[in-house]
Amino acid sequence: MQQLLKHYTYCWLVFMAISPVLTAQPTSNPPNIVYILADDLGYGDVSAFNENSKLQTEHIDRLARQGVRFTDAHTSSAVCTPTRYSILTGRYNWRSRLKSSVLSGYSQALIEPERLTVAELLQDNGYHTAFVGKWHLGWDWPFKEDADNIDNLSSNPEVDFSKPVQHGPADQGFTYSYGFSGSLDMPPYVYVENNQPTSIPQDSTVSTDTKGFWRKGLTGSDFNHTLVLPHLTDKAVQYINRQAQGDQPFFLYFALPAPHTPILPTTEFLGKSNTNFYGDFVLQVDDVVRQIVEALEKNGVREKTMIIFTSDNGCSPRADFDELAQVGHDPSYVYRGHKADIYEGGHRVPFIVSWPARIKAAFSTDEVICTTDFMATAAQLTGATLPDDAAEDSYSLMPVLMQEQYQQPLREATVHHSIEGRFAIRQGNWKLILWPGSGGWSAPRSSENLEELPSMQLYDLAQDPAEEKNLVNEHPEKVKQLTDLLSRYVSEGRSTPGSSQKNDGPDRWAQLNWMEQTDSGK
Repeated sequence: MQQLLKHYTYCWLVFMAISPVLTAQPTSNPPNIVYILADDLGYGDVSAFNENSKLQTEHIDRLARQGVRFTDAHTSSAVCTPTRYSILTGRYNWRSRLKSSVLSGYSQALIEPERLTVAELLQDNGYHTAFVGKWHLGWDWPFKEDADNIDNLSSNPEVDFSKPVQHGPADQGFTYSYGFSGSLDMPPYVYVENNQPTSIPQDSTVSTDTKGFWRKGLTGSDFNHTLVLPHLTDKAVQYINRQAQGDQPFFLYFALPAPHTPILPTTEFLGKSNTNFYGDFVLQVDDVVRQIVEALEKNGVREKTMIIFTSDNGCSPRADFDELAQVGHDPSYVYRGHKADIYEGGHRVPFIVSWPARIKAAFSTDEVICTTDFMATAAQLTGATLPDDAAEDSYSLMPVLMQEQYQQPLREATVHHSIEGRFAIRQGNWKLILWPGSGGWSAPRSSENLEELPSMQLYDLAQDPAEEKNLVNEHPEKVKQLTDLLSRYVSEGRSTPGSSQKNDGPDRWAQLNWMEQTDSGK
């Protein structure tokens, strides 16, 4: 009820009259929803998406055969925190206070208290909701020191771990939650269950191994880095076992900490891929999918459960691309770049939706979609109406999933974002990058001299999926059209139909310098 009063009221008929976003009727029996988010898994790491993959992900592939395989799916950002924000809010991450980079393990909550989340929407529509895994959206630790400026705190500030955190998953619509605050290489290494730390850490741990790296930080007595993935999987399976006994539909957001660093496959997976430790870790992620699907099957709820599987961004260079290339494997498939980059390898990800009771099995689509689209999809599943100030960048995937007649393309355009906060916009086969370099970790980097490069990049992805031939000088009219469209998306605070909204923070920030050039007619 609190979320209903805080966020929205039901006005379905009015909404349907003014918005083209939701085009189909809500489902009569909303499914259970299990959203599995891998961490730093590349498009080419899943054999269902890469015919040349040296990693045979048999369980993820089976999931693809049981549902829809989206071959042109994108995260809203090329790094983790921003993508997670977009999944839970249906809003581009750069509209939040975080204009670039990611949060730390001690960062304060990124999701605004008044902002509707998909967990709250589902909770208010009869779902039991749960989060298990890597949060990385910030929550408010009970600091013992002044935390007015979190960025100026020490790398391991003093926290009273006996007290609950504030503005955590339990305050964002999750009835049950179990996980940790940042990435598995970011302290503190402490599990938090329903906003309460499960231990009071006394000791610190650190790993300087290239692949098994994690930063020095306080570590709970019940926290073992190598066992985190199987431990979280057990928690997710236990949740399914509990909820499957009742009639209430459930939503499980299972955010894996893998195959992100530290790359720590357990003993049974070491050497299994015949590639390297990263490949072994990917196969362990594949086995996690097996365990989740089997839990649903054993409880007799697989048919009425929608499983969504994807990754938060492209593969990290920590996987060691050169080492993998020696055995003929490319985590980015045919695409340029990797995690952090504005190029396709940074944000094009495997994306699968399976719901045996309603979705036709074994079909693929090249419809362009984004991780922001989950919230509008969930709203249509339940028949809920989204308020004008929520899910501003979310389109329902239901017309595609149900193979209904709909106006194509589903999305007018899709905005991409790099770790440095650099922008790109995709419409049809055209992709305009509003920066001369990668905006991330691959060449050309911002630390290098970019002055001799064109200030923007334009690629025809149909002819040039590897983004090798910059056509910015050949198609000035396309550059202007896409620049104007992105400017409108920024200025109006949304990319879906509806009234204009306000972005958080200043109206303009450093990475919008291209808007100033547009305004001045340059």
